[in-house]
Amino acid sequence: MRRFIVIVLDGFGIGAMKDVGEKRPEDIRSNTCRHILEKIDGLYLPNLEKLGLMNALGEEIGRMKFSKDANFGKSDLMHFGADTFYGHQEIMGTDPKLPKKAPFRDYLDVVEERLKEKNYKVERVTREGNQILLVNDYVTIGDNIETDPGQAYNVTSALDHISFREVTEIAKVVRKEVEVSRVITFGGNNVTKENLIGSIESKDNHYIGVNAPKSGVYESGYQCIHLGYGINPDVQAPTILGKAGHKVVLIGKVQDIVFNDYGTSIPGVDTETVLKETLHQMNEMKEGFICTNVQETDLSGHAENAERYAEKLSIADGYIGKIIEELHGEDILIVMADHGNDPTVGHSRHTREMVPMLIYKENLKNAEIGHRQTLSDIGATVLDYFGEEKPENGTSFLNKL
Repeated sequence: MRRFIVIVLDGFGIGAMKDVGEKRPEDIRSNTCRHILEKIDGLYLPNLEKLGLMNALGEEIGRMKFSKDANFGKSDLMHFGADTFYGHQEIMGTDPKLPKKAPFRDYLDVVEERLKEKNYKVERVTREGNQILLVNDYVTIGDNIETDPGQAYNVTSALDHISFREVTEIAKVVRKEVEVSRVITFGGNNVTKENLIGSIESKDNHYIGVNAPKSGVYESGYQCIHLGYGINPDVQAPTILGKAGHKVVLIGKVQDIVFNDYGTSIPGVDTETVLKETLHQMNEMKEGFICTNVQETDLSGHAENAERYAEKLSIADGYIGKIIEELHGEDILIVMADHGNDPTVGHSRHTREMVPMLIYKENLKNAEIGHRQTLSDIGATVLDYFGEEKPENGTSFLNKL
Protein backbone atom coordinates (compact mmCIF):
# COMPACT_ATOMS: atom_id res chain seq x y z
CA MET A 1 0.00 0.00 0.00
CA ARG A 2 1.16 3.53 -0.82
CA ARG A 3 -1.54 5.86 0.41
CA PHE A 4 -1.05 9.34 1.83
CA ILE A 5 -4.04 10.58 3.85
CA VAL A 6 -4.44 14.14 5.16
CA ILE A 7 -7.31 14.92 7.54
CA VAL A 8 -7.89 18.62 8.20
CA LEU A 9 -9.76 19.32 11.44
CA ASP A 10 -10.97 22.69 10.24
CA GLY A 11 -10.30 25.47 12.74
CA PHE A 12 -8.48 23.32 15.33
CA GLY A 13 -5.54 25.58 16.24
CA ILE A 14 -3.06 25.18 19.10
CA GLY A 15 -2.27 28.77 20.07
CA ALA A 16 -1.96 32.28 18.72
CA MET A 17 0.86 32.99 16.31
CA LYS A 18 3.55 35.44 17.40
CA ASP A 19 2.37 38.08 14.95
CA VAL A 20 -1.21 38.41 16.19
CA GLY A 21 -0.42 41.42 18.35
CA GLU A 22 0.34 43.32 15.17
CA LYS A 23 -1.90 41.60 12.64
CA ARG A 24 -4.95 40.37 14.59
CA PRO A 25 -4.94 41.70 18.16
CA GLU A 26 -8.43 40.29 18.76
CA ASP A 27 -6.87 36.81 18.57
CA ILE A 28 -4.08 37.41 21.07
CA ARG A 29 -5.48 35.00 23.71
CA SER A 30 -6.73 32.36 21.28
CA ASN A 31 -5.93 28.69 21.71
CA THR A 32 -8.73 26.53 20.33
CA CYS A 33 -7.39 23.19 21.54
CA ARG A 34 -6.48 24.29 25.05
CA HIS A 35 -9.66 26.23 25.69
CA ILE A 36 -11.98 23.43 24.54
CA LEU A 37 -10.17 20.91 26.73
CA GLU A 38 -10.32 23.30 29.68
CA LYS A 39 -13.99 24.12 29.18
CA ILE A 40 -15.30 20.59 28.55
CA ASP A 41 -14.44 18.74 31.74
CA GLY A 42 -13.39 15.13 31.15
CA LEU A 43 -13.07 15.40 27.37
CA TYR A 44 -10.81 12.59 26.21
CA LEU A 45 -9.63 12.04 22.64
CA PRO A 46 -7.56 8.86 22.85
CA ASN A 47 -6.47 8.65 19.23
CA LEU A 48 -5.44 12.30 18.98
CA GLU A 49 -3.63 11.84 22.29
CA LYS A 50 -1.75 8.83 20.91
CA LEU A 51 -0.84 10.78 17.77
CA GLY A 52 0.71 13.49 19.94
CA LEU A 53 -1.83 16.32 20.17
CA MET A 54 -0.58 17.31 23.63
CA ASN A 55 3.01 17.07 22.45
CA ALA A 56 2.22 19.56 19.69
CA LEU A 57 0.30 21.79 22.11
CA GLY A 58 3.18 21.63 24.58
CA GLU A 59 1.17 20.88 27.74
CA GLU A 60 -1.10 18.28 29.31
CA ILE A 61 -4.70 19.22 30.11
CA GLY A 62 -7.19 17.16 32.10
CA ARG A 63 -7.25 13.56 30.90
CA MET A 64 -5.16 14.40 27.82
CA LYS A 65 -1.47 13.49 28.29
CA PHE A 66 1.76 13.50 26.30
CA SER A 67 2.43 10.50 24.04
CA LYS A 68 5.86 8.91 24.42
CA ASP A 69 5.90 7.48 20.87
CA ALA A 70 4.31 10.37 18.95
CA ASN A 71 5.38 11.65 15.54
CA PHE A 72 4.45 15.31 15.51
CA GLY A 73 5.18 18.95 14.79
CA LYS A 74 3.33 22.19 14.33
CA SER A 75 3.13 24.92 11.75
CA ASP A 76 2.59 28.63 11.35
CA LEU A 77 0.28 30.01 8.69
CA MET A 78 1.97 31.76 5.80
CA HIS A 79 -1.29 33.10 4.37
CA PHE A 80 -2.69 36.40 5.61
CA GLY A 81 -5.25 36.30 8.40
CA ALA A 82 -6.83 32.92 9.13
CA ASP A 83 -8.77 31.53 6.22
CA THR A 84 -10.11 28.13 5.22
CA PHE A 85 -9.81 28.80 1.51
CA TYR A 86 -6.26 30.12 1.63
CA GLY A 87 -5.31 27.64 4.32
CA HIS A 88 -6.13 24.76 1.98
CA GLN A 89 -4.43 26.43 -0.99
CA GLU A 90 -1.36 26.74 1.22
CA ILE A 91 -1.62 23.09 2.28
CA MET A 92 -1.63 22.07 -1.37
CA GLY A 93 1.57 23.98 -2.08
CA THR A 94 0.56 27.52 -3.02
CA ASP A 95 2.66 30.54 -2.04
CA PRO A 96 -0.10 32.87 -0.76
CA LYS A 97 -0.41 36.30 -2.41
CA LEU A 98 -1.82 39.25 -0.46
CA PRO A 99 -5.16 40.31 -1.97
CA LYS A 100 -6.86 43.68 -1.68
CA LYS A 101 -9.99 44.57 0.25
CA ALA A 102 -12.51 46.63 -1.69
CA PRO A 103 -16.26 46.86 -2.30
CA PHE A 104 -17.47 45.46 -5.61
CA ARG A 105 -18.49 48.93 -6.72
CA ASP A 106 -14.77 49.72 -7.18
CA TYR A 107 -14.65 47.11 -9.96
CA LEU A 108 -18.23 47.25 -11.23
CA ASP A 109 -17.51 49.37 -14.31
CA VAL A 110 -14.58 47.30 -15.58
CA VAL A 111 -16.33 43.97 -14.91
CA GLU A 112 -19.44 45.19 -16.72
CA GLU A 113 -17.32 46.33 -19.69
CA ARG A 114 -15.45 43.01 -19.94
CA LEU A 115 -18.64 40.98 -19.79
CA LYS A 116 -20.26 43.08 -22.51
CA GLU A 117 -17.15 42.66 -24.66
CA LYS A 118 -17.80 38.90 -24.43
CA ASN A 119 -21.43 39.44 -25.52
CA TYR A 120 -23.07 38.78 -22.18
CA LYS A 121 -26.33 40.58 -21.39
CA VAL A 122 -25.53 42.82 -18.39
CA GLU A 123 -27.94 44.98 -16.36
CA ARG A 124 -27.51 47.00 -13.18
CA VAL A 125 -29.84 46.59 -10.20
CA THR A 126 -29.81 49.41 -7.63
CA ARG A 127 -30.53 49.25 -3.91
CA GLU A 128 -30.00 52.21 -1.57
CA GLY A 129 -27.59 53.87 -3.97
CA ASN A 130 -25.44 50.76 -4.54
CA GLN A 131 -25.49 48.60 -7.66
CA ILE A 132 -25.17 44.92 -8.43
CA LEU A 133 -24.81 43.29 -11.85
CA LEU A 134 -27.39 40.92 -13.32
CA VAL A 135 -25.92 38.80 -16.14
CA ASN A 136 -27.97 36.81 -18.67
CA ASP A 137 -31.00 37.27 -16.40
CA TYR A 138 -30.04 34.51 -13.95
CA VAL A 139 -26.61 35.39 -12.53
CA THR A 140 -25.85 38.18 -10.04
CA ILE A 141 -22.44 39.62 -9.24
CA GLY A 142 -21.91 41.60 -6.06
CA ASP A 143 -20.34 41.70 -2.62
CA ASN A 144 -20.37 38.75 -0.26
CA ILE A 145 -22.33 40.37 2.56
CA GLU A 146 -21.95 37.40 4.92
CA THR A 147 -18.19 37.63 5.50
CA ASP A 148 -15.75 40.39 6.42
CA PRO A 149 -16.47 43.33 4.11
CA GLY A 150 -14.44 43.61 0.93
CA GLN A 151 -12.88 40.13 1.05
CA ALA A 152 -15.02 38.26 -1.47
CA TYR A 153 -17.46 38.74 -4.31
CA ASN A 154 -20.33 36.35 -4.98
CA VAL A 155 -21.45 35.09 -8.38
CA THR A 156 -24.89 33.69 -7.53
CA SER A 157 -27.05 31.81 -10.00
CA ALA A 158 -30.35 30.05 -10.71
CA LEU A 159 -29.22 26.71 -12.15
CA ASP A 160 -32.57 25.69 -13.66
CA HIS A 161 -31.96 28.40 -16.25
CA ILE A 162 -28.20 28.40 -16.81
CA SER A 163 -25.58 25.68 -16.47
CA PHE A 164 -22.97 25.81 -13.74
CA ARG A 165 -20.30 25.59 -16.43
CA GLU A 166 -21.62 28.82 -17.99
CA VAL A 167 -21.77 30.47 -14.57
CA THR A 168 -18.15 29.51 -13.94
CA GLU A 169 -17.10 31.09 -17.25
CA ILE A 170 -18.78 34.34 -16.16
CA ALA A 171 -16.99 34.10 -12.82
CA LYS A 172 -13.63 33.66 -14.54
CA VAL A 173 -14.14 37.01 -16.27
CA VAL A 174 -14.74 38.58 -12.85
CA ARG A 175 -11.74 36.82 -11.32
CA LYS A 176 -9.43 38.16 -14.03
CA GLU A 177 -10.38 41.78 -13.27
CA VAL A 178 -10.55 41.87 -9.47
CA GLU A 179 -7.90 41.52 -6.77
CA VAL A 180 -9.94 40.53 -3.72
CA SER A 181 -9.39 37.22 -1.99
CA ARG A 182 -12.19 35.16 -3.54
CA VAL A 183 -14.80 35.10 -6.26
CA ILE A 184 -17.25 32.58 -4.82
CA THR A 185 -19.26 31.01 -7.63
CA PHE A 186 -22.39 29.08 -6.74
CA GLY A 187 -26.02 28.38 -7.48
CA GLY A 188 -28.95 26.09 -6.90
CA ASN A 189 -32.09 24.66 -8.45
CA ASN A 190 -35.67 25.80 -7.86
CA VAL A 191 -34.42 29.40 -7.77
CA THR A 192 -35.91 32.17 -9.92
CA LYS A 193 -34.67 35.54 -11.13
CA GLU A 194 -37.12 37.07 -8.68
CA ASN A 195 -35.58 35.08 -5.80
CA LEU A 196 -32.15 36.49 -6.63
CA ILE A 197 -33.25 40.10 -7.08
CA GLY A 198 -35.57 39.95 -4.08
CA SER A 199 -32.66 38.88 -1.87
CA ILE A 200 -30.36 41.78 -2.74
CA GLU A 201 -29.31 43.74 0.33
CA SER A 202 -27.04 46.73 1.01
CA LYS A 203 -24.63 46.78 3.94
CA ASP A 204 -22.66 49.59 5.59
CA ASN A 205 -23.41 52.02 2.70
CA HIS A 206 -20.59 50.50 0.61
CA TYR A 207 -21.50 46.86 -0.02
CA ILE A 208 -24.32 45.21 -1.93
CA GLY A 209 -24.99 41.56 -2.64
CA VAL A 210 -27.47 38.72 -2.64
CA ASN A 211 -28.33 37.30 0.77
CA ALA A 212 -27.51 33.74 -0.26
CA PRO A 213 -29.52 31.82 2.37
CA LYS A 214 -32.55 34.04 1.72
CA SER A 215 -32.33 33.43 -2.04
CA GLY A 216 -32.74 29.66 -1.61
CA VAL A 217 -29.65 28.66 -3.60
CA TYR A 218 -28.46 26.31 -0.84
CA GLU A 219 -31.66 24.28 -0.69
CA SER A 220 -31.56 22.14 -3.85
CA GLY A 221 -28.89 21.15 -6.36
CA TYR A 222 -26.27 23.41 -4.78
CA GLN A 223 -22.97 23.70 -6.67
CA CYS A 224 -20.02 25.85 -5.69
CA ILE A 225 -16.45 26.68 -6.62
CA HIS A 226 -14.11 29.26 -5.07
CA LEU A 227 -11.84 31.18 -7.44
CA GLY A 228 -8.98 32.57 -5.39
CA TYR A 229 -6.56 35.41 -6.00
CA GLY A 230 -3.14 34.27 -7.15
CA ILE A 231 -4.10 30.58 -7.26
CA ASN A 232 -2.53 28.40 -9.94
CA PRO A 233 -3.76 24.79 -9.75
CA ASP A 234 -0.89 23.58 -11.92
CA VAL A 235 1.59 24.11 -9.06
CA GLN A 236 -0.56 22.36 -6.44
CA ALA A 237 -0.34 18.77 -5.25
CA PRO A 238 -3.72 17.49 -6.58
CA THR A 239 -3.12 18.69 -10.13
CA ILE A 240 0.51 17.57 -10.24
CA LEU A 241 -0.44 14.13 -8.90
CA GLY A 242 -3.51 13.80 -11.11
CA LYS A 243 -1.63 14.71 -14.27
CA ALA A 244 1.01 12.11 -13.38
CA GLY A 245 -1.64 9.38 -13.13
CA HIS A 246 -1.93 9.09 -9.35
CA LYS A 247 -5.37 8.72 -7.81
CA VAL A 248 -6.49 11.88 -5.96
CA VAL A 249 -9.64 12.13 -3.81
CA LEU A 250 -10.80 15.31 -2.05
CA ILE A 251 -13.61 14.90 0.48
CA GLY A 252 -15.74 17.50 2.27
CA LYS A 253 -15.26 21.25 2.02
CA VAL A 254 -11.82 20.86 0.46
CA GLN A 255 -13.56 19.67 -2.72
CA ASP A 256 -15.32 23.07 -2.96
CA ILE A 257 -12.14 25.10 -2.73
CA VAL A 258 -9.25 23.15 -4.28
CA PHE A 259 -9.05 22.37 -8.00
CA ASN A 260 -9.01 18.65 -8.72
CA ASP A 261 -9.71 18.35 -12.44
CA TYR A 262 -7.84 15.03 -12.69
CA GLY A 263 -9.22 13.38 -9.58
CA THR A 264 -12.40 12.66 -7.63
CA SER A 265 -14.12 15.30 -5.50
CA ILE A 266 -16.81 14.29 -3.00
CA PRO A 267 -18.91 16.87 -1.11
CA GLY A 268 -20.01 16.54 2.50
CA VAL A 269 -20.36 18.44 5.77
CA ASP A 270 -21.43 15.91 8.40
CA THR A 271 -18.36 14.69 10.31
CA GLU A 272 -19.31 11.03 10.42
CA THR A 273 -20.28 11.05 6.73
CA VAL A 274 -17.01 12.51 5.43
CA LEU A 275 -14.88 10.21 7.58
CA LYS A 276 -16.89 7.13 6.60
CA GLU A 277 -16.32 8.17 3.00
CA THR A 278 -12.60 8.48 3.74
CA LEU A 279 -12.55 4.89 4.96
CA HIS A 280 -14.48 3.77 1.88
CA GLN A 281 -12.10 5.54 -0.48
CA MET A 282 -9.11 4.08 1.34
CA ASN A 283 -10.51 0.58 0.88
CA GLU A 284 -10.90 1.25 -2.85
CA MET A 285 -7.36 2.59 -3.20
CA LYS A 286 -4.02 0.79 -3.24
CA GLU A 287 -2.03 3.89 -4.17
CA GLY A 288 -2.98 7.54 -4.03
CA PHE A 289 -3.70 10.72 -2.08
CA ILE A 290 -6.78 11.55 -0.02
CA CYS A 291 -7.49 14.87 1.71
CA THR A 292 -10.58 15.18 3.90
CA ASN A 293 -11.88 18.34 5.53
CA VAL A 294 -13.84 17.99 8.79
CA GLN A 295 -15.89 21.18 8.56
CA GLU A 296 -18.18 20.86 11.58
CA THR A 297 -15.37 21.71 14.00
CA ASP A 298 -15.03 25.07 12.24
CA LEU A 299 -18.80 25.59 12.19
CA SER A 300 -18.87 24.98 15.95
CA GLY A 301 -16.21 27.62 16.41
CA HIS A 302 -18.24 30.12 14.41
CA ALA A 303 -21.22 29.31 16.63
CA GLU A 304 -19.00 29.91 19.71
CA ASN A 305 -20.19 26.54 20.96
CA ALA A 306 -17.42 24.65 22.75
CA GLU A 307 -19.73 21.77 23.67
CA ARG A 308 -20.65 21.14 20.05
CA TYR A 309 -17.00 21.50 19.06
CA ALA A 310 -16.03 18.81 21.59
CA GLU A 311 -18.78 16.52 20.28
CA LYS A 312 -17.47 16.81 16.71
CA LEU A 313 -13.89 16.23 17.88
CA SER A 314 -14.99 13.06 19.65
CA ILE A 315 -16.65 11.74 16.51
CA ALA A 316 -13.56 12.58 14.46
CA ASP A 317 -11.27 10.97 17.02
CA GLY A 318 -13.20 7.70 16.83
CA TYR A 319 -12.95 7.56 13.06
CA ILE A 320 -9.28 8.53 13.10
CA GLY A 321 -8.77 5.39 15.18
CA LYS A 322 -10.58 3.31 12.53
CA ILE A 323 -8.48 4.91 9.78
CA ILE A 324 -5.25 4.11 11.64
CA GLU A 325 -6.31 0.44 11.82
CA GLU A 326 -6.43 0.36 8.01
CA LEU A 327 -2.95 1.85 7.47
CA HIS A 328 -0.06 -0.51 6.74
CA GLY A 329 3.41 -0.55 5.26
CA GLU A 330 4.30 2.74 3.61
CA ASP A 331 0.91 4.38 4.24
CA ILE A 332 1.07 7.78 5.95
CA LEU A 333 -1.64 9.70 7.81
CA ILE A 334 -1.35 13.36 8.81
CA VAL A 335 -3.99 15.00 11.01
CA MET A 336 -3.76 18.79 11.04
CA ALA A 337 -5.73 22.04 10.86
CA ASP A 338 -5.84 25.08 8.59
CA HIS A 339 -6.16 27.85 11.24
CA GLY A 340 -7.90 28.28 14.59
CA ASN A 341 -11.52 29.00 15.51
CA ASP A 342 -11.56 29.42 19.28
CA PRO A 343 -15.18 29.34 20.51
CA THR A 344 -14.19 31.01 23.81
CA VAL A 345 -12.20 34.01 22.56
CA GLY A 346 -15.12 36.45 22.37
CA HIS A 347 -15.81 36.67 18.64
CA SER A 348 -17.16 34.27 16.02
CA ARG A 349 -14.43 34.58 13.39
CA HIS A 350 -11.42 32.40 12.62
CA THR A 351 -8.39 32.86 14.87
CA ARG A 352 -4.80 33.18 13.65
CA GLU A 353 -3.25 30.18 15.36
CA MET A 354 -0.50 27.65 14.83
CA VAL A 355 -1.79 24.22 13.86
CA PRO A 356 -0.78 20.69 14.90
CA MET A 357 0.77 18.20 12.50
CA LEU A 358 0.20 14.70 13.86
CA ILE A 359 1.66 11.79 11.89
CA TYR A 360 1.01 8.07 11.79
CA LYS A 361 3.05 5.49 9.89
CA GLU A 362 3.25 1.85 10.88
CA ASN A 363 6.30 1.20 13.10
CA LEU A 364 7.36 4.88 13.06
CA LYS A 365 8.02 6.37 16.51
CA ASN A 366 9.40 9.61 17.91
CA ALA A 367 9.74 11.44 14.61
CA GLU A 368 9.62 15.19 15.24
CA ILE A 369 9.22 17.51 12.27
CA GLY A 370 9.62 20.67 14.34
CA HIS A 371 7.97 24.06 13.96
CA ARG A 372 7.24 24.54 10.27
CA GLN A 373 6.91 27.97 8.69
CA THR A 374 4.18 27.11 6.19
CA LEU A 375 1.35 24.64 5.71
CA SER A 376 2.78 24.10 2.22
CA ASP A 377 5.28 21.68 3.72
CA ILE A 378 2.41 19.17 3.60
CA GLY A 379 1.97 19.53 -0.16
CA ALA A 380 5.73 19.34 -0.67
CA THR A 381 5.91 16.16 1.44
CA VAL A 382 3.00 14.54 -0.41
CA LEU A 383 4.64 15.16 -3.77
CA ASP A 384 8.02 13.96 -2.50
CA TYR A 385 6.32 10.77 -1.27
CA PHE A 386 5.01 10.04 -4.77
CA GLY A 387 8.26 11.06 -6.45
CA GLU A 388 6.77 14.02 -8.29
CA GLU A 389 7.95 17.59 -8.86
CA LYS A 390 7.82 20.14 -6.05
CA PRO A 391 4.84 22.46 -5.65
CA GLU A 392 5.18 26.24 -5.83
CA ASN A 393 5.88 26.50 -2.10
CA GLY A 394 6.98 24.38 0.84
CA THR A 395 9.76 22.07 1.99
CA SER A 396 9.33 18.30 2.30
CA PHE A 397 9.92 16.59 5.66
CA LEU A 398 9.62 13.10 4.17
CA ASN A 399 13.23 12.33 5.16
CA LYS A 400 12.15 12.58 8.82
CA LEU A 401 9.53 9.88 8.32
